[in-house]
Amino acid sequence: MAKRIWRVVRWTALVLGIVIAYAGYRTLWGKPFNINMLANRQAIQILLHDPEIFTDVGIADGTIFDRHSDKLTPSTLKKRDEDYAEMATFLREVREFDRAKLNRQDQVTYDILVDQYSTPLRFQKFTWLSSEGLYPISPMFGVEAMLPGFMETTHVVGNEKTARNYVKRLEAMEVKLDQATEQMQWQAKQGVVMPPALIEHSITVINDTIAGPPDKNALVTSFVTRMDKVKGLEAGRKQELGQAATAAVRDHVYPAYQRMAAALEAQKPAAANRHGAGVGELPDGAAYYAEALRQMTTTDYTPEQVHQLGLSEVARISTEMDALLKSQGLATGTVGERVTALGKDPRYLMPNTDEGRKQFMDRYQQILDEVNAKMPEYFRTVPTTHLAVVRVPEGQEKGSSGAYYMQAALDGSRPGTFFVNLRDLSENPTWSMKTLAYHEGIPGHHFQISTALNLKNLPFIRQQTLYTAYAEGWALYAERLAAEIGMYKDDPLGDLGRLQLEQMRAARLVIDTGLHAKGWTREQAIDYMVENTGMARGDVTTEVERYMAAPGQACAYKIGQLKILELREKAKTALGPKFDIRDFHAVVLENGGVPLTVLEQLVDEWIAKVQAAG
Repeated sequence: MAKRIWRVVRWTALVLGIVIAYAGYRTLWGKPFNINMLANRQAIQILLHDPEIFTDVGIADGTIFDRHSDKLTPSTLKKRDEDYAEMATFLREVREFDRAKLNRQDQVTYDILVDQYSTPLRFQKFTWLSSEGLYPISPMFGVEAMLPGFMETTHVVGNEKTARNYVKRLEAMEVKLDQATEQMQWQAKQGVVMPPALIEHSITVINDTIAGPPDKNALVTSFVTRMDKVKGLEAGRKQELGQAATAAVRDHVYPAYQRMAAALEAQKPAAANRHGAGVGELPDGAAYYAEALRQMTTTDYTPEQVHQLGLSEVARISTEMDALLKSQGLATGTVGERVTALGKDPRYLMPNTDEGRKQFMDRYQQILDEVNAKMPEYFRTVPTTHLAVVRVPEGQEKGSSGAYYMQAALDGSRPGTFFVNLRDLSENPTWSMKTLAYHEGIPGHHFQISTALNLKNLPFIRQQTLYTAYAEGWALYAERLAAEIGMYKDDPLGDLGRLQLEQMRAARLVIDTGLHAKGWTREQAIDYMVENTGMARGDVTTEVERYMAAPGQACAYKIGQLKILELREKAKTALGPKFDIRDFHAVVLENGGVPLTVLEQLVDEWIAKVQAAG
């Protein structure tokens, strides 16, 4: 009961705070008098126009303030253009402030707002983009792949209202899926068609999603399971809602997916005429990729600079992996060949059974508990937010990555969640588990995002995960930090797992730029990653297709990590014995997500402050 009361108080305070900010903005001479109020007012406008984001952040679902949890965000060109117009208006409002007159934290907020609104507007010139970005349909990031995951894991079923609204959203899936199909068909007329592999894989995702009878579909079974946990929902009402969900899947969801699959089939001849796997051959594709790289890395690095940086890092990490493998008596073959063989060694594989999967999940929980116990030595603030370890929904496993993190709801109704892909345990040697746990969980995404969500006296936008380079750079830095604090002590193969995943992030720099700026084929990219990482070809294929669908995104990890390491080394050199790792981590985490350029400014200011105090 106490937890429930606290959740109500928390989201009520947040909603009222934003409403007050909105009212204050509107009543004081028609112009903002506080940039935090402006930021919060703009945030609530975005939420009101995007019901899925509203649910993502976890505010007011199922309450008297809930006007969104029965709706889905439109996937239309109209929504795209409305968003552009809104960003332009917001940018003008922010620039009414004189940045020089703001305090330091308000200047950071100003810089973030300007970046958040000006960056999307730079893509407006690429008139062929959909409301979903590059491709509205794709195996990992497309509407057809993301929407079931949103329904099964993000939509909270906490009372009868949210249960009813779940069924309404199931019915609304038909419209949204058809809208995505229409956008894909419109793009084809603009000369924008996915590469053949992405079309084939998207069809596979669709077929997996609608396999089996509607009442056995995960969209229904996961809903029934969640309703069983709702106190006060009568058995008869649960049965009615379950039947309504089955009807919605049968009559709305399945037909829309079938129409989408047919539309994808119809695009195969046009896709066959594509020469490469990247965006370089799309209309003004080189300029588009340069903008995507800039957006994702928050730097001005050119594709060639990123490519060369990747080659350098791949060579460095290969040397370290080679030395470690030789220390274990593995000296024959390339690094990739030796790691591949080690990944198939039955000594390091759990059985591909229900019991094996349970052992796998239990081991992840043990790893997280062990590292969490050491965190007070390295962090001023240790998040108390619960971290749940959950299996990736089975219907999404084929198109999903090996693991990912979903942040907690702001009202506490949904914990931070580490999702683990259990599609095939032969792809997941036990020596790779620690690094994934540190990256997605502790001290990686769970620490970074939980810290941001609990920041005080900052606007709502500063609590959100805005920048891939910052968030993924931190998570990759967290892998390295775990090694530095002894989490791989007496576990050389675990450290090999760390190096393998770091090598994957370095190879991404080479492959992403190779695909989109140098005309690499999909097969060329897959071969390069297998050769240099030793990862399973199935995992690598999923990875490469992910880069094909989201240009630049994969480059953010390594570039972000290298910047954080560079700034830490700068602080150590400048401060000497005054350097405290806990204070450095506080600077990085306790300002919320920022562009790498702003992060460098904040660290430099902290260094100067410590020096002045001395």
